[in-house]
Amino acid sequence: MTIKTLLGTAALLAVTATGALAEGETVGFSQIGSESGWRAAETTLTRQQAEERGIQLQFSDAQQKQENQIAAIRSFIAQGVDAILLAPVVATGWDSVLQEAKEAEIPVVLLDRQVDSADDLYLTAVGSNLVHEGEVAGEWLANEVGDRECRIVELQGTTGSSPAIDRKTGFENAIKDHPNLTIVRSQTGDFTRALGKEVMESFLQAENGGKDICALYAHNDDMAVGAIQAIKEAGLKPGSDILVVSIDGVPDLFQAMAAGEANATVELTPNMAGPAFDALAAYWKDGTTPPKFIQTESKLYTQADDPAGEYERRKGLGY
Repeated sequence: MTIKTLLGTAALLAVTATGALAEGETVGFSQIGSESGWRAAETTLTRQQAEERGIQLQFSDAQQKQENQIAAIRSFIAQGVDAILLAPVVATGWDSVLQEAKEAEIPVVLLDRQVDSADDLYLTAVGSNLVHEGEVAGEWLANEVGDRECRIVELQGTTGSSPAIDRKTGFENAIKDHPNLTIVRSQTGDFTRALGKEVMESFLQAENGGKDICALYAHNDDMAVGAIQAIKEAGLKPGSDILVVSIDGVPDLFQAMAAGEANATVELTPNMAGPAFDALAAYWKDGTTPPKFIQTESKLYTQADDPAGEYERRKGLGY
C-alpha cells in the first residue's frame, strides 16, 4: 500500500458522520490569476469555504500562464496534498500532469472551466453551462432588438479557454436564425478591463466612430466595463446608443446597469468551491463518486431587476 493510500485511509477515518471534511485536510488550489473581479471573488469565496470547513488551502496564483499552473500542480503532488482544485487557464495540454496526480491518488476537481482530457483524469468539474450562458445573452439581444438591423461587436475571452469557446458558440447559436443580427467584429480582450477598453476603442474607430455599432457582446463583465468607458470617451451613450450585454454578474456591471450604461448580464456564481468541497467530503467519507459535471445556477439580470440592490448585495464578496 502506498503512503498516499495510507494517508487517504486516515483521511477517510477522520471524516465525521455528517460528511464534513476533517480538520487539517490539505487542498491545493491552482487559480488562473486575478484578471477580473469575478476571479477575485472566486478566490475570496474559496478561501472562506476552506476556512469554514477547517481545510488547509495551499494557494497558487498562475498569473494567467499554463506553465505556472502545471508547476503548481506538480508542487502540490510533491507535497502530498489530499486534493487539488484547478481553474484551468486553457482547455488543452493537461494530460500529463493530470495523469501524474491520478498516479499519486490525488483527486482533482476542476473549477468553472473544462479541459480537453479524458474524464477519468479528474474527479469532477464544477461550473455553469458556458454554452447556455452565451445562448441566454444572445436570446436577450434578439428579443431586445426585434427585427431591426443590428451590427454586433464581440469581446472574446482568453483565446483557447473554455469560456471563450463556449460563450461564443452559445451566442452564435442564439442569433443564427436572426439574419438581422450580425457579428461584424470579434477580438479577444483576454477577460481584462484594460484590454476590453483598448479593443473597444479599435472597434469604435473602425465602425464610423461607433455609429455603425448596434450592440456589444462581451464574454465577461470586466471587459464590458472597460468597453463602456471607451464608448463614453467616444461621445456615445452606452446602454442606449450601443446596447451592452455580458456575462458574470459582477458588482461594477450592476452599477453600470443602474446608471443605464449596461443592459444585461448573465450571472456566473463565484462560489464553485462549496460544491467542490461537498463532492470531496462525500468521496473521502465512503468513496461516493460525484457526477462528472456539477452544474451551478445561472440567471439573466436586466435593468428591471434592481441592479442597484444587486450591487449592494455583491460588493462585499471580494470582487
